Amino acid sequence: MAFKSQKTNILKPENTYQVMVNEENVNTTYLIQNATIVNEGKVFEASLLIEDGVITEISDNILATEETIVIDAKGKYLLPGVIDTHVHFRDPGMIHKADFESESMAAVAGGVTSVVDMPNTKPQTTTKELLDDKKHIASEKSLVNYGFMLGATNANIDELLSIDKSEYAAIKLFLGSSTGNMLVNDSDVLDKLFKEAGKLIVAHCEDEEVINANTAHYKTLYGDNPHPSIHAKIRDEEACYRSSEKAIRLAQKYGTRFHLAHLSTKKELELLSNDVLENKHITAEVTPNHLWFSDEDYDLKGNKIRCNPSIKTIEDKEALIKALEEGRIDTVATDHAPHLLSEKETPYYQSVSGMPSIQHSLLMMLELWKQGKVKVETIVDKMCHNQASIFGIGDRGFIREGYHADLVLIDVQSTTPVLNDSLLYKCKWAPIEGYTFHNRIEKTFVNGKLIYNNGKVINKSRGNQLSFQTI
Repeated sequence: MAFKSQKTNILKPENTYQVMVNEENVNTTYLIQNATIVNEGKVFEASLLIEDGVITEISDNILATEETIVIDAKGKYLLPGVIDTHVHFRDPGMIHKADFESESMAAVAGGVTSVVDMPNTKPQTTTKELLDDKKHIASEKSLVNYGFMLGATNANIDELLSIDKSEYAAIKLFLGSSTGNMLVNDSDVLDKLFKEAGKLIVAHCEDEEVINANTAHYKTLYGDNPHPSIHAKIRDEEACYRSSEKAIRLAQKYGTRFHLAHLSTKKELELLSNDVLENKHITAEVTPNHLWFSDEDYDLKGNKIRCNPSIKTIEDKEALIKALEEGRIDTVATDHAPHLLSEKETPYYQSVSGMPSIQHSLLMMLELWKQGKVKVETIVDKMCHNQASIFGIGDRGFIREGYHADLVLIDVQSTTPVLNDSLLYKCKWAPIEGYTFHNRIEKTFVNGKLIYNNGKVINKSRGNQLSFQTI
């Protein structure tokens, strides 16, 4: 490639995890030179120019000005920034566990550049006023781009349907199991919601009757302090399938755009199509944790891998991985849900469900690639492209000229040991702790700004509010 510059501005690597306090908002011109780009089903070598926060050129022959910062990316992989459409940043109301600043720092360290936060905070995001409150919080704290889901309840459907649909990502529905008052179990309300939503509905599907019956049964057998692996039996395949089948039947009846959250069983795959994304109005998500762990890991990890729906069998895990390549599963998102370690390390029935994972989700998926289980193109499809397409996120999720420069550079020859002092989660633990990944997140750009560089959050400028197209 022909490249000349009168001034050498080369970013050099460092290795330790640190957080800097710079809040630089100036747009810098970057040339990422000779990267292996993964985008829209192709893997190819090219260079990429970032100017004024957007991608302005992709080619093999880009000339730089004196002010251009050149990044030598030979042998490294450049991906669109990950869009994680399922996070619980706990802000407001539970900021002793996490908040938008701490978790967005963990996000950029993991190559995540945009997030969609769930409504089950305190207070729950079920009105326009509470949605606006969360937007304000994120605008002051978040290093990544941000959007929110609105929560459905038995009592708020009319207000929910009146809100401008471009202001939120989707309607979050707890169907069959929930905490607080977010369980929607009124059949008339469900019919109205699916019939009139005019917006993507994202559902957590587990049947409460099955869960309650299983709980009573296993308490009789094992008492009040069973092994944590009981979680997979209490929140079992039948609990998931019964609820998912009901939701999909409603979506089919009314032609509703519907997204099944955190799929966990082989059986549920029967409900899903492997048609091309453009032809689907029913789509599905899986978490990296359900692709990584199985019920055999409860012996070592205990309640640390307790989540809803539960981690299930190796057969389920392998079927979910296969379904990614087949196209039955459309997105990978974390369900990042931090809790204090003290809340996890209790007897089973007192423990809480959820785990932090956003700092390591891309690394987990890349490890599956290194193991030959998924293609790197599939990872980009499921973590970047499809997220943007399904949720209507404009000008992000792809490496295209004119798009926002949300990018992540991967060193595929380096390793990342997951050590406690490298964790940026406020809760300071992770179920993946102790594992060494065979890739490294080298750089993360958000809106053209280099936010994370070689183990350091170097820029704490704020991300942008996402707008959602009505599809």
